[in-house]
Amino acid sequence: MPSNTNGAGEERIVSVTEKGQATIPKRLREKHGIPVPGRVKFVENEAGEIVVRPVGSMREFRGLERDGEEELPATAVLRDERERDTRRSEAVVEKFDDEDAG
Repeated sequence: MPSNTNGAGEERIVSVTEKGQATIPKRLREKHGIPVPGRVKFVENEAGEIVVRPVGSMREFRGLERDGEEELPATAVLRDERERDTRRSEAVVEKFDDEDAG
């Protein structure tokens, strides 16, 4: 497989199938932590170049920005946050209702 290296990093030429599929070379997948199976994002930059970026799996995001040592599923955390938001909103409405009545 032909390869060239320039100042920006490694270059590889790969084939694109009739379905538009291309294989990311193993060396690049390993270097950039792209799991197999996995996902990548294609982005067109301002220069019109197509850039391939790794996308973390949902498993990798599990637990990010959490408080405490809870091992709740993300749906349970979201449900709890929504319930807290609802209670806060109800408290604000109640406060203004009390002010209007008084």
